[in-house]
Amino acid sequence: MNDVSSTDSQIGRPQTLATEEFFYFFLRLRKNEVRRVARVLRERYPDDSPRQLARRLVDAKTGLAAIGGGLLYLPQMLPGLGQGLKLLGVVGAGSMLTRMHLYLILEIAAVYGEDIDDSARVLEMVAVVAATGLGATAPTLVARLNLSPLYWVPAGALSMTLVTRLIGLAATRLYEARMAAVPDGAVLAG
Repeated sequence: MNDVSSTDSQIGRPQTLATEEFFYFFLRLRKNEVRRVARVLRERYPDDSPRQLARRLVDAKTGLAAIGGGLLYLPQMLPGLGQGLKLLGVVGAGSMLTRMHLYLILEIAAVYGEDIDDSARVLEMVAVVAATGLGATAPTLVARLNLSPLYWVPAGALSMTLVTRLIGLAATRLYEARMAAVPDGAVLAG
């Protein structure tokens, strides 16, 4: 009898319709866009390995993470303008960062040939949401240390940049290990 982990037993099972709908409506996750980005990357850089393509994806998202992380705390730094900035949607930076990180891991999964519709992706996406939330708390720590609010925006930018790089690295290592475990000649779904 083979010893199969719970993660392995979920591989090859599609996500439920409720899960698909949740990510689509609440987080605006568009899997066709994920597939398009992976396809375009492969076409533009046909000689790149999946690791190189993943690095390109992480690099592309890093600047966005810095901007989003800074915007996350900008309203608190400007008390008089804070409410106006909230009304303009700057506070939506948190959901934007979460969405960006979800796209990042799914795009990396796609360049590694993983099935982005597989139920195994759900736990990975939950981990990304948690990591994004934890990364967003760094400026709060700066505030708790009674440091000037001038540090809040840079702390947010740096923490989200770090979270993006760590998520990208973790996803690359995970999918690379899975790819190495697949016997030669086996093809993963894309």
